[in-house]
Amino acid sequence: MRTIVKNMLEPTQIAMIKIYLKAWRNVVFPVIPFVHNIIYQLHVAIKNSLHCIIQKLYYTPLFLSQISSPPKQLQLYSGMPLLLGTVNIQMGNHCVISGVSTITGRVWGKKKPQLLIGNNVEIGWQNTLAVGSTIQLDDNVRLAGKVFLAGYPGHPINPMDRAADQPDLPQQVGDIHLCRNVWLGTGVIVIAGVTIGENSIIAAGSVVTKNIPANVLVGGNPACVIKQLEY
Repeated sequence: MRTIVKNMLEPTQIAMIKIYLKAWRNVVFPVIPFVHNIIYQLHVAIKNSLHCIIQKLYYTPLFLSQISSPPKQLQLYSGMPLLLGTVNIQMGNHCVISGVSTITGRVWGKKKPQLLIGNNVEIGWQNTLAVGSTIQLDDNVRLAGKVFLAGYPGHPINPMDRAADQPDLPQQVGDIHLCRNVWLGTGVIVIAGVTIGENSIIAAGSVVTKNIPANVLVGGNPACVIKQLEY
């Protein structure tokens, strides 16, 4: 089509057409505040209503069907978490979970991975819960965005085994336990075998490689105690 147009038009005509098209791309339709504000409000209302209907009638029942002990109350938003592998999920009431998150279970072990979630737990946007053996989130735990609970690595340490697509080894797998009221900031990574004590806060971007006591503020890579928290 482009060749046909070039054969039919002079170079100067093609250049003028390009100028007009470029000018048209930069044209902004004038805003009529009253009219466009009403249109915007209608747009938001319709979008939110449709989202709510789809969330309540489709995504939430689908997700609950994959939980061994479904809660009576659950707020799921932005779709449904991606479920990979096999995981036995138990969940308490009044939890809030982003649909833009991933729950994955290690498939090479003899025991089915367990994800135990207490009451009033919030799992934020783009979280990944990689369950090697058991991940336990006690009541009132808060996970901000892009948190990674790495219960298993997915690959062995030996480079030849990795190249041969061998699975990780049992000694690389471990439990993760977040006790009551723990809060993980954005981008926190927790390695297998770690327990974080009650009420502790992990600063954004931290990598937690060892057990953390209760009632402390922790940060860094590797994470270490910054100060004791007083309540």
